Amino acid sequence: MLASLSIQNVVLIDQLVIDFKTGLSALTGETGAGKSILLDSLGLALGARADSGLVRYGTDKSTVIAEFDIADSHSVFKFLADHEIEVEAPLILRRTLTNDGKSKAYLNDQPISVGLLKQVGEMLVEIHGQFDTHVLLDAKHHKGLLDEYGTPLAELDKLEKAWKTWQEKKKEFEHKKAAMMKAREDEEYFRAALEDLDRLAPKAGEEETLSSLRTRLMKREQFIDGLNAAATDIDQIETLMGNVWRSIDKLADEGASIQTALNGASAELQEASALIASTLSDIENSEYSLTEIDDRLFSLKAQARKHACAIDDLSAKRDEIAGLLNAIENEDNALGDLRKAVQDAKNDFQKQAEKIYALRVKAGKKVSDLVMKELAPLKLDKAKFVVDVQKLEEENWNKNGMDSVQFLIATNPGSAPAPLSKVASGGEMARFMLALKVVLAEVGAAGTLVFDEVDTGIGGATASAVGQRLGQLAQNLQILVVTHSPQVAAMAAHHMIVAKSGDKDVKTNIIALNTHKGRQDEIARMLSGTEITPEARAAADKLLESVPLKKSAA
Repeated sequence: MLASLSIQNVVLIDQLVIDFKTGLSALTGETGAGKSILLDSLGLALGARADSGLVRYGTDKSTVIAEFDIADSHSVFKFLADHEIEVEAPLILRRTLTNDGKSKAYLNDQPISVGLLKQVGEMLVEIHGQFDTHVLLDAKHHKGLLDEYGTPLAELDKLEKAWKTWQEKKKEFEHKKAAMMKAREDEEYFRAALEDLDRLAPKAGEEETLSSLRTRLMKREQFIDGLNAAATDIDQIETLMGNVWRSIDKLADEGASIQTALNGASAELQEASALIASTLSDIENSEYSLTEIDDRLFSLKAQARKHACAIDDLSAKRDEIAGLLNAIENEDNALGDLRKAVQDAKNDFQKQAEKIYALRVKAGKKVSDLVMKELAPLKLDKAKFVVDVQKLEEENWNKNGMDSVQFLIATNPGSAPAPLSKVASGGEMARFMLALKVVLAEVGAAGTLVFDEVDTGIGGATASAVGQRLGQLAQNLQILVVTHSPQVAAMAAHHMIVAKSGDKDVKTNIIALNTHKGRQDEIARMLSGTEITPEARAAADKLLESVPLKKSAA
C-alpha cells in the first residue's frame, strides 16, 4: 500500500508529508483548494509526464517521494529483478523536476529511467479519473485481466508452449523448403560440381604433401649433388674407420671399450648411407614431374575458390554436395515428414487454444453478468456491459490464443456496444471503472486505487451506492477517493481535508480529521455550503451513523 507521500515545492505546496492508512480514505475540500495538485504530485512520483509548470514559483526544483509498504511476494520485485535491480521493501519512488523541465527518477535511491519508474508505478497504483486512460480502458490489457479472473495459469502455459513448438516446426519446414527449392534450381550446377570433384578426387592433407614435393623437385639437382657428396664423404670416413680398427686391434683387451664405440659409430654411418641412397632413389625415380605437380595444385586451388573453402575441405564439400543431391532426390519424403510435424504441432495449439477460448467465453459471461448487477445502483441501469470474446482469423493467432477480448458498453438501449473510451462520458466512465474494479477486485498487481471525483453528476442513493462499492473494494485494497459527495466521504474510514491558507503566499495543506466533530463539520459543509446549519450537522450525523463500515477514531 501507499504508506506516505512527501511533496516539496509543487505549485501551491511548499512542503507536505501525508501518511496513508489501509482501507478507504476520503480527500475532500473546496474547489481550487489543491486536490488536483496532490494527484499531480502522486502521478509525478509514479512516472507521469513532467510539466515544469508544477515547480512552485520562486523555487528551482520540485521533489516528490512516494513510499510503499508491500509484501515480498509482490510481482514488482520479480519485475525489478528481471531488470537487474535488487531492492527490498519498503519501495521508495523519488522524482525531481527542475524549472527548466528536466526530471530525474530514483528507486530506493538508485537512479532509474522515467520509463521504468512509470512501469513500476503502474504495478503499485491505479489512478481512475474522469478522463484517464488506463489499463481498464486499453483493450490490449483486457485479455490478461479476463485470464487472471478465470483462466488457470497452467492452461495458459500449455498454450504458450504449444504455440512455440508450432512456430519452431514451421520455421524448420520453411527453412528446409527454401533450401530444397534453391537446391533444385541449382541441381544441374551441383551435379556438374560433383563430377568435377569426383574426377579430381581431392584428399585431406594433399596440398601440404604436394607443396613439399614441389619444393624438393625444384631443388632436385642441388639435393642430388649434396647427397652424392655426402655419400662420398661417408665412404671416406668408413675408409678412415678401417685404419682406426686396425690400430685398435693391436691393443688387444685394452682396446675393447674403444671397439664398442667404433661399432656404434659404424652402424650410424651405415644407416645414414642407406637413407642417402633411399632419398636419391625417391628423387631420381619420382612419379611426378614439376609440371604435373603445378597442374594438380592449380586444379585444387581453382576448385577451392569455386566452393569458397580451403583445399583440405574439398573432400568434405564433395560429400556435402552429394548429400544435397541425395536430399533433392528424396525431397518429397523429407518435406512430407516435416509438413506432418508442422500440422501435428498446429493441431496441438489449436486444440489448446479452443480450450482457452471456451474458458474465456465462460469467464466473460460471468464478468458481464456481475458488472451488470453493479451498474443499476450506480445510475447506469440502462447501460449494457459485454465482455466480447471473438475468434480471429488464423493469420492473427498468437501465443495468447486464437481469439480477441474486449470490454464493450452501450450506454443507451438499442445502441450497439462499443469500446468504453468512445461512448462514455467522464462521470459514466469513472463509474464503469468502479463497477469493473468491484468485480475484478483480486485481479492486477496494484494494491492502491485512486478514484478522482468518481461521484461527478450524481447524488443521493446513487452516491451512497458509489460509497458502498468503494468501501467494498477497501476490504481488500487501499482506496483513496477525491470526492465532493458527502455520502462517499461518510463511508471512508479515514478522512482528510485539502485546504488553502495565506493571502500573498498561498499554500495548500492537508488536515487529517481524527475526531467525530471534525468529520461532522466537513460533511455538513459538503451538504450545506459555506454556512453550516444545524440541519446540515444532523444530516451529517445521520450519514456517519448509517455507514456499516469502520469509522475513523473518535
